Amino acid sequence: MKNLIKKNNKGFTLVEALVTLAVFVLLEIGVTTVIQVMYRNYNQQSSALNNVDMARKVSFNFANEIRNASFGNDGSYPINQAGDNQIIFYSSHDLESGLVDRIRYFISGTTLYKGIITPSGSPFKYIASSEIVGSVETNLANDGTPIFSYYGSDFNGGGNTLSQPINVTNVKFVKINLIIANQVGNETVNSTITAGGTVRNLKTNLGN
Repeated sequence: MKNLIKKNNKGFTLVEALVTLAVFVLLEIGVTTVIQVMYRNYNQQSSALNNVDMARKVSFNFANEIRNASFGNDGSYPINQAGDNQIIFYSSHDLESGLVDRIRYFISGTTLYKGIITPSGSPFKYIASSEIVGSVETNLANDGTPIFSYYGSDFNGGGNTLSQPINVTNVKFVKINLIIANQVGNETVNSTITAGGTVRNLKTNLGN
């Protein structure tokens, strides 16, 4: 009977139980932390890819718009302003309407905005108060790097850009340069997206 009682008394002591519980809690915290880090990194990487994809779309649309730049419905020159971080030009995205919009791209803080004015009235006028503005890209990290670069008629894929202040009548090719800052883990990763186009209605070397 004494031997049986001794055998039944064998088991976890209070200290052993507390140690086991502590180890279990630590393991659970560790696993939870790993899952949270993996989930956060996944979200950051997904967000980074979305930002880069959006920048590509913005650049692609800009290149198409600048290629189709033309004289405004009020006779305005195709390019109205050629700044480092703001450009104003006239272009039509709806060929069936026959209307040429006034398009303005500009940066404020780390966001790129696009403003559109559709001509109205008779004769046609571009009324500043009717401009519709919306953000098209965020998380810009251009800092001192110009978003827009301009080239003359001698542009052949490279060469020097036109210097500010720019005479808009000298502009034949425009390039957009977007540097996107993405947070991945503990690092900030910058991605650069570049696109450009020749203003077809101002092209002088039509034989090339």
